[in-house]
Amino acid sequence: MKALFYKEWIKTRWFFLAAALVSLTLCEYCLLNISRITELKGAVHVWEVMLTRDAIFIQLIRFVPFLIGILASLVQFVPEMQQKRIKLTLHLPYSQNKSIGTMLLFGILLLTIIFFLNFLFLIVYLNQVFALELVSRIILTAFVWYLAGFLSYLLTTWICLEPTWKRRMINLLIAVALLRVFFLSETPEVYNTFLPFMVLYTVIVSILPLWSVQRFKDGTQD
Repeated sequence: MKALFYKEWIKTRWFFLAAALVSLTLCEYCLLNISRITELKGAVHVWEVMLTRDAIFIQLIRFVPFLIGILASLVQFVPEMQQKRIKLTLHLPYSQNKSIGTMLLFGILLLTIIFFLNFLFLIVYLNQVFALELVSRIILTAFVWYLAGFLSYLLTTWICLEPTWKRRMINLLIAVALLRVFFLSETPEVYNTFLPFMVLYTVIVSILPLWSVQRFKDGTQD
């Protein structure tokens, strides 16, 4: 497990460092925009806009976690398939589910670190400007976007590990439909009631990459 973690780190470290830097920079840009509006028109105006226009001022990062999840999977798993490394991994003295599960766990842990840093950065600043209820409104709205980042990572991995192009196309259509659910509405907190189900939904999807690996090991081909 340690060897697999180290291998994945060597392969993906520069991407994850870049993803962390870019996402934090975009978060900072959003916060600077809030700061500028607050200085020009006052905190009362910002609060009023939030309450009357459903503004949360961080819409710029709405699709950032989604894109990070996709790119993380591509960086991690496309070389495995193109260079046939996945065959070597599956022949290690370690069960295939544990091997792939370890690789998935590595990606999810690094995404968690990046997304946690984003949330920490946002919360520390927002608590200085807004009341707790408004901070909660922003964070709960953004939580769905970051959950979509985990889902996009898992679904892209499912597609990458699939051995046949025909099934990849089918998987892609299913992935688009599943991810679309997370972006149906821009209204703040509209998903609050469904958050537990969306988390469960994402956890269940984590099984799909293992299915693709089993098809690969069974020798399924175009």
